[in-house]
Amino acid sequence: MVSTKNIIKSYGSLPILKGVSLEVNKGEIVSIVGASGAGKSTLLHILGTLEKPDSGTLLIDNTNVFELSAKKLALFRNQKIGFVFQFHHLLPEFSAIENVCIPAWIAGLGKKEAMKKAMELLEILNLKDRVEHKPNELSGGEQQRVAIARALINNPAIVLADEPTGNLDSQNSKAIFDIINNLRNQLGQTFIMVTHNQELADLSDRALTMIDGKTINS
Repeated sequence: MVSTKNIIKSYGSLPILKGVSLEVNKGEIVSIVGASGAGKSTLLHILGTLEKPDSGTLLIDNTNVFELSAKKLALFRNQKIGFVFQFHHLLPEFSAIENVCIPAWIAGLGKKEAMKKAMELLEILNLKDRVEHKPNELSGGEQQRVAIARALINNPAIVLADEPTGNLDSQNSKAIFDIINNLRNQLGQTFIMVTHNQELADLSDRALTMIDGKTINS
């Protein structure tokens, strides 16, 4: 599902990624761990096509993404990649269900169909009774589940999560992982997570440790 070969990225004279090659299979949950500054978030941003590497290749679902035009790459990102961030980035003026619908509306899905799909996801995530609540009326764990539903609305090939439990206590962190695992089993999603949470990494199918800009199988 995801394949990188010799990804190199520097900011000015500072090398961040020094030849990262990895393979992630369809339906796999992979965690990326490592000390701050090891390059984890930079790698995740490149996997999400939010940044381009200086050199190297990235294949997602057999597409060489950085050969696409800017317009086609934006369309590919919207359709194939879901994002979950540590800070949920929910829009405060919209309800939970409207926040989930936004990527589907951007993709051109009709309002009624998007709402139906969003409701199905929110029911899977045990938020059926919270769909009309705005983010400030939801707990941290509920906000993160809304963010996960939003990431899944367009049936992406992969879901990228940057510290998805970083703001949650251990009980909510475990609950979020259980949800991710259940979604993988139900929907066949592929998840790649950057995390400092070793317990979360240990629950994953596989953990990759980043050291000095390179990945090492754990």
